[in-house]
Amino acid sequence: MSTPSFIGGECASPNCTETVTSKLACPKCMKLGLPATYFCSQKCFVANYNSHKSIHNLAKQILEANGASATPAGGHRKTPPDGIICDPNAPIETKLALPPWAKNYNFTGSLRPTQISPRRPVPPHIKKPDYANHTQGVSESEQYDRATNNSIRTYSSKELDGEFGLRHACAMGREVLDIAGKALRVGVTTDEVDRVVHEACMERDCYPSPLNYYNFPKSVCTSVNEVICHGIPDYREVQDGDIVNIDVTVYNKGGYHGDLNETFLVGNVGEDGERVVKTAFDCLSNALSMVKPGTLYRELGTKIHKTAVANGCAVNKTYCGHGIGSLFHTAPNIPHYHKNKAKGVMKVGHVFTVEPMINLGVHGDTTWGDKWTAVTGDGKWTAQFEHTVLVTEKGCEILTQRENEPVMCWNRDLLAR
Repeated sequence: MSTPSFIGGECASPNCTETVTSKLACPKCMKLGLPATYFCSQKCFVANYNSHKSIHNLAKQILEANGASATPAGGHRKTPPDGIICDPNAPIETKLALPPWAKNYNFTGSLRPTQISPRRPVPPHIKKPDYANHTQGVSESEQYDRATNNSIRTYSSKELDGEFGLRHACAMGREVLDIAGKALRVGVTTDEVDRVVHEACMERDCYPSPLNYYNFPKSVCTSVNEVICHGIPDYREVQDGDIVNIDVTVYNKGGYHGDLNETFLVGNVGEDGERVVKTAFDCLSNALSMVKPGTLYRELGTKIHKTAVANGCAVNKTYCGHGIGSLFHTAPNIPHYHKNKAKGVMKVGHVFTVEPMINLGVHGDTTWGDKWTAVTGDGKWTAQFEHTVLVTEKGCEILTQRENEPVMCWNRDLLAR
């Protein structure tokens, strides 16, 4: 699951001319549902906090005046979108009806959402991340990390290799994605894929990390055709010729997340669909070939850009890779585009995702009225592949690798459905 990119923006402190180079955002603003405000450094944030917090007081007054509590008003999503769910036993015409937000929405492509099923339960014995039962799905540990930490965590062999360490979480994620991919075919709903993912997680004593993360209503992201990322599983049946990205993240009993995704070719996919899927695969493969101690994080974007452009595609600039481990999203922030301003140098023990989103048309995007589904600005198709990787002394270890595939190897048959 990707995170938005904000590297290179202006610091929120008045009169500060420095640019933002890390995820140092004001946690109080995010908790109140205000637009995220980013600072160039912890020192700058602390020095200007007394004046900055006046924004918090004003926001509280406005919320109270409108009869609302001081909780996210627009920044956090409702679960599910519109607060509406549709029983799986409802008539098919009810299940396939547009959600209220979509009835007058100006879509960029031909894909349309349907109703969604109720949230799937998680048994009490499953270890849960801090946002799992939060009413707004807020990860307070992530917000604290963004406000106080500028460093990239280095994982020890104990953290990686323990019985339920980070390596185990990534292996569980791989197993779940493989199971989900086998369930995908023409006529299957993405809601069914969500059920398969959810149950596979429960069987492995893992929590499906997307579930309730900032109120995301499902256990997996399913992004079809022009959907770049964060597609919400619903009652739409997958059609012959669709391309479908399945993005899985699991949280194991050791308290670690493992994140990966693949884009599948369903039935008779057209030439452009084939091209964008293969290009997305190559973009990730070529980027991972650069992962080793001493590589600058910003250099990955140049490699990805050159691969995409050579195949007549564009790189989305809004969403990026991220550090991962005990937190779902943390430093480093890894843009996938050329000439980005990401800071940081790879060191042994760093763990992060690389997940370039590659478009057939323009690089730009827009977000549906469900406040989650990101689609291409021109409605053309898009594809993505993702791995969680570890920097080792020898280079790159793909923690979410396919069985017996330490280096990515293109095999169309593994993605064809």
